[in-house]
Amino acid sequence: MPEFSHIDEAGNVRMVDVSPKNATDRHAVAECRVLMKKETLDRIVSMDVKKGNVLETARIAGIMAAKKTSELIPMCHPIAIRHVAVDFFPEHDRSAVRIVSSARATDKTGVEMEVMTAAGVAGLTIYDMCKSYDRGMSITDLRLLEKSGGKSGHFVRNSGIRRKT
Repeated sequence: MPEFSHIDEAGNVRMVDVSPKNATDRHAVAECRVLMKKETLDRIVSMDVKKGNVLETARIAGIMAAKKTSELIPMCHPIAIRHVAVDFFPEHDRSAVRIVSSARATDKTGVEMEVMTAAGVAGLTIYDMCKSYDRGMSITDLRLLEKSGGKSGHFVRNSGIRRKT
């Protein structure tokens, strides 16, 4: 099992020193789902929510969240994000919205936390905008799908692939 990089020899929490590392191209993709009543999903898709366009508001919130990740997650490095995307996929058979976020940077550390933060905050925004219709919504399955760049290599969830890049 690897050592915890955020704990020093005395057991104190620390920020990892990335200064000796080389900047490399980094990319990551994450997802989550917001489960809801069929009627709530229908309102979102038909843009019949009294607070406005739910998905576009959630997209903006997710992008903003990615850019603020280092202010929210202790010990997370601020990085120069070059691109963030947040996309939505209504799943009528599951009565859900699947949220997929991706980001790119050329930096000394990856963008995994940024994409997971983006997806999660986009989900929270959907909840906030629709809670008057459906307080039982659930945000589920927040997870990293893929990451590339850096010394740990390329990771793709459920593919069994992990290779140095």
